[in-house]
Amino acid sequence: MRLDDFLPYRLAVAADAVSHALSAVYRDTYGLSREEWRILAALDGTGLLSSVEIARRTTLDKVQVCRAAQRLEEKALVQRDLDDEDRRLRLFQLTKAGEALFAQAFPVVKARSDDLLAVLTAEERAVLDRALLALQASAGLPPAEADGC
Repeated sequence: MRLDDFLPYRLAVAADAVSHALSAVYRDTYGLSREEWRILAALDGTGLLSSVEIARRTTLDKVQVCRAAQRLEEKALVQRDLDDEDRRLRLFQLTKAGEALFAQAFPVVKARSDDLLAVLTAEERAVLDRALLALQASAGLPPAEADGC
């Protein structure tokens, strides 16, 4: 077997390449790490999310979520509170500054993402989307929209 023919390797390489291309935008322009960007994206439009839910939505582990959330809190982009029912659980939400930064950055990052996808036809993008959803389901990962630090 050649490693270049092994699907998990190919997916990881492609995901890493796309992630690096996008991270150049939010890192260089907005001073955000990959983890910070994912947390902002997860919190956008959601109100309060627990650290557990952020980890699930972003595929970051608990330590990554805690460290990145702490940095975002220091930058005044997120606010952290304790859950009233479970004091061990942390709840996060975007601050006004976090909302403003994400609203400014998202169109720029989305444009870069669209540039990367421009090498595919509309039909190829649709096939890619269906294939990724099928692979996620096959691996036991629920669709993205399904439903402490």
